[in-house]
Amino acid sequence: MSAVTARDEQSGQEFAFGDKDFRFLSATIYEKTGIVLKDHKKNMVYSRLARRLRELRLNRFSDYCALLKSREGADEVGFLINAITTNLTKFFRETHHFDHLKEVVLPEVSHLAASTGQNRLRIWSAGCSSGEEPYSIAMTLTQAMPRLKTWDARILASDLDTTMVARGKAGIYPASSIADLPAGYRNRFFGKAPGAGDSFQVADGVRDLIAFKKLNLLGPWPMRGPFDAIFCRNVMIYFDEPTKAKLIDRFCDMLRPGGWLYIGHSETLLDVQSQFELKGRTVYRRKG
Repeated sequence: MSAVTARDEQSGQEFAFGDKDFRFLSATIYEKTGIVLKDHKKNMVYSRLARRLRELRLNRFSDYCALLKSREGADEVGFLINAITTNLTKFFRETHHFDHLKEVVLPEVSHLAASTGQNRLRIWSAGCSSGEEPYSIAMTLTQAMPRLKTWDARILASDLDTTMVARGKAGIYPASSIADLPAGYRNRFFGKAPGAGDSFQVADGVRDLIAFKKLNLLGPWPMRGPFDAIFCRNVMIYFDEPTKAKLIDRFCDMLRPGGWLYIGHSETLLDVQSQFELKGRTVYRRKG
């Protein structure tokens, strides 16, 4: 029977997927990304990887686990990570963060620049997915800072998923993705994407502010910082407490004293020892 038509007789699923297979895949994901996959995620893992098994013409998940263990497995890990990681985002998601950036952080940075003589601004979108978050940051800067071109302003956008990084770098989105943006934003910051049907591309001036990079948050960080603000939203919910605590410490080291950290609506830093103080709804400031 082919991989496409075979059915696991006990479960009725297309591919046999045992607890041993799930435990191996969970351990691999945790080792490579720090993401914790609890037992209730087994069906999600199956649905995300079934297509990959078809592409590889494999009959069961144990075959896929064997591939990951083989010499060729290193090349397959990237496909595994891309399939498992969740990418749910939209422009100006959790709007209050961008309001805070505009009303508090940017005036503060401008004040610091006036005292130091250095018009420098650095923001990191850690877990940028397909780019909507860093582009929302870039649009906020452009709107709020009329003399932005006189600044050394850069946004780092990083993600573990190479497919998402490529999509973000291209900056091309369907019309439905920008439909809820104010008309002024759509007209100023987007144009028809060449040869992409009913799609729109972010304007060059906005795209030029951002560097998209693949980055594993658990691996080495080649950038030096310091950053004025870091957006890491709806990422830490996938980590266990030790991994989360280490990541928070590393974010602290990357921020200037008094720098800002934005996290997701269902996340908190109150359950880990940190050098941050809560300053608003999911808005934290580095102490000192």
